Amino acid sequence: MGCGRVGSSLAVSLAGRGHSVAIIDSNADAFRRLPEDFPGQQVTGMGFDREALTQAGIEQATGFAAVSSGDNSNIIAARVVRDTFGVKNVVTRIYDSSRAGVYERLGIATVATVAWTADRMMRKLIALGPHVQYVDSSFKMALITADLDPSWYGYTVADIEHATRSRIAYIGRQTQPVIPHSELIIQDGDEIHLCAPSERAQAIQRILNNPVKEDKL
Repeated sequence: MGCGRVGSSLAVSLAGRGHSVAIIDSNADAFRRLPEDFPGQQVTGMGFDREALTQAGIEQATGFAAVSSGDNSNIIAARVVRDTFGVKNVVTRIYDSSRAGVYERLGIATVATVAWTADRMMRKLIALGPHVQYVDSSFKMALITADLDPSWYGYTVADIEHATRSRIAYIGRQTQPVIPHSELIIQDGDEIHLCAPSERAQAIQRILNNPVKEDKL
């Protein structure tokens, strides 16, 4: 739902991967953002209107993305699709990040646009992290990327996990993902992605930004 810049880009990307796509927008002119050879269905109507949803094939859908410009419209559409049509894979964009946790608890996955954009800008402005990639608001866990002081090179995954009281989820190494084991040696250039309680993100970054303290390992 929504054929703005995000919705049109998402629809084109999904279609390019071979998925069957239908896109709904209340303004027929919005479909001009789609390429002429777009293979998906274009439905003019409200994304929370059952007739429009049925016309778009919601009864056969395996996923629904609500990316209109209105938080309320997105949430209403998401709940109609989930509760009325039984679609489990539902994601909605939301601008008011303070409401995101509420909708997550209702079982509706959300992308808080403003918070996400601010975080990406922060990553460009400030070199050192922690860079929060994802937060599970229900369990208050975060996936973070932490910058390393060079003294950590040569230590093991187990050393970092013990020092930070966190778990390394994966390592980015020379453009390739590495699933770590406890004895894996950290190398210069590794990008460390850790899973930890949200409240510990800053503490973890402070530990890893500073030289290794042998007595903490």
